[in-house]
Amino acid sequence: MTAILYSYRRCPYAMRARLALKYAGIDFQLREISLKDKPASMLQASPKGTVPVLLLGTQVLEQSLDIMHWALSQSDPSGWLSVDQALAQAWVEKNDGPFKKLLDQYKYPNRHPQLNTQNVLDSAVELMLSPMEQVLSTQPYLMGEHLSWVDIAIFPFIRQFSMVNPDQFKSLSLPKLQHWLSERIDSKLFQSVMEKYPTYTD
Repeated sequence: MTAILYSYRRCPYAMRARLALKYAGIDFQLREISLKDKPASMLQASPKGTVPVLLLGTQVLEQSLDIMHWALSQSDPSGWLSVDQALAQAWVEKNDGPFKKLLDQYKYPNRHPQLNTQNVLDSAVELMLSPMEQVLSTQPYLMGEHLSWVDIAIFPFIRQFSMVNPDQFKSLSLPKLQHWLSERIDSKLFQSVMEKYPTYTD
């Protein structure tokens, strides 16, 4: 059985799924979709219509974290799962919930004309970026001395945030976070999952 992953290259949820699958050495067929013309085969398998979607024979995994944990349950050579799971869950819930909301407000200010962009940025720094900076000032990764699934789960969202206004992000007093982000972007693992694929339409 070859796993099939429906993905969108720039989607942070799809990124973390691809990163975990690649790290775990899972053999999978990648199907790059168009958000404007989603393939019928994906919608049949997962009517919610969002990526990532992983097909494992008759089993369908529709959530990025489920895909990550399935992949790591198959193989976890560097111990990404060997962390305090309660603390890990708290980080990821904050990222996927309130920080993702702020990220969308910051990235699409025209959709939120009632909001002040600077206030959104300040809120994101206070909620997520500054706490990450504090932790990374005492250890190289969010969960300690070693890279974990938490770094991988959160990194694509911090990357997306940094790309909204790169000069503004660089001007923030977050040297440890910026180093952590650069290290992840420059990693062979990340580069390996960012290759461009033709759009799958069937």
